[in-house]
Amino acid sequence: MKINFKKTYKFAIKSALFISLFATGFVMLMVLLFFGSKVTNLMLFGIVCLLIIYLFSFLVLQYRVERFIYRRVKKIYDDVSLLESSTFINQPITTDMETLTREVKKFATDKKLEIEMLQIREEYRREFLGNVSHELKTPLFTVQGYISTLLDGAMDDKNIRKKYLKRAEKGVERLIYIVEDLDMITKLESGDLNLDFSEFDIVELIQNVFDLLEMKADKKKIALAFENYYIQPIIVHGDKDKIQQVVENLIVNSIKYGKEGGFTEVAVVNLTKKKVLVRITDNGEGIEKQNIPRLFERFYRVDKSGSRSEGGSGLGLAIVKHIIEAHKEKIYVESEFGIGSEFSFTIEKAGLKKPELNPEEIYSKSLKINKLKK
Repeated sequence: MKINFKKTYKFAIKSALFISLFATGFVMLMVLLFFGSKVTNLMLFGIVCLLIIYLFSFLVLQYRVERFIYRRVKKIYDDVSLLESSTFINQPITTDMETLTREVKKFATDKKLEIEMLQIREEYRREFLGNVSHELKTPLFTVQGYISTLLDGAMDDKNIRKKYLKRAEKGVERLIYIVEDLDMITKLESGDLNLDFSEFDIVELIQNVFDLLEMKADKKKIALAFENYYIQPIIVHGDKDKIQQVVENLIVNSIKYGKEGGFTEVAVVNLTKKKVLVRITDNGEGIEKQNIPRLFERFYRVDKSGSRSEGGSGLGLAIVKHIIEAHKEKIYVESEFGIGSEFSFTIEKAGLKKPELNPEEIYSKSLKINKLKK
């Protein structure tokens, strides 16, 4: 049976053996030189010397090596404790080099990942604050410009006053729109926004969104339609208002970035017995592959020119993602630059319950059944 020792013990055992053999051989040689053949039981004397020297060497080496390593390793642990690494300092101090190397390597890897995550978060924070300030600054300066112009004397002209006040009002509405979206996404991320679940017809909901956005689509001559014209009602389970916001945001995006004279098609597909898939497809600009992973970030825009001609708060897709995830569902995106995009999300089907009959209906049905029996 193979006996496994700690590496420090192996070191001490081998070192003590070498020292013992050398010391015993040296002592026996000296004895032979000075006492010659007068010494009896020379072999027994050598074995006793070997054992005594070996035991003494092992104890001294082991103690000294342990203390030597322990002092230096303890300093490593003390230095690490300054970093408050709960995964490292809470463990008993080990002087086994293999275990220590493994622990230090794991600690260093964890710290490296932590630093990288902090750097990513810091970069995201800077980008987010820059985007927020830019989004708020544009309408604020617009409102300030119109009001300043009116105060400088343009207020006396009735036509200019009315026109500038309307434009200032639009700027204020845009500010309110951005702040409301920020408030909603904050609540969604923190889990403070409660969803009001109910059963509703997803096909009817999509048709209502078509009616709301018909004029916006007509301006770009974009056709809104179901993929299958004769689509049947499909009852789903979710927060109706929030799902309508999801559909509306996705269709608004497809109109906003769609080609003039293009189309936006919506399909509702039976994915499984419990789920349906809602697909919104367009033949618009499409999205380059490098931009797809960041589409659902707050204020992220594919167009880096800084143009805000299309409006919007820059939070639409981020809100869509959080609403869908709050329903514990999935959202997908497929796009090819220059050809078009398809956004899709899953939603749970409703359990089809039979309508409850009142007593009068039950009585009339029983009469019918009795008549049929006769």
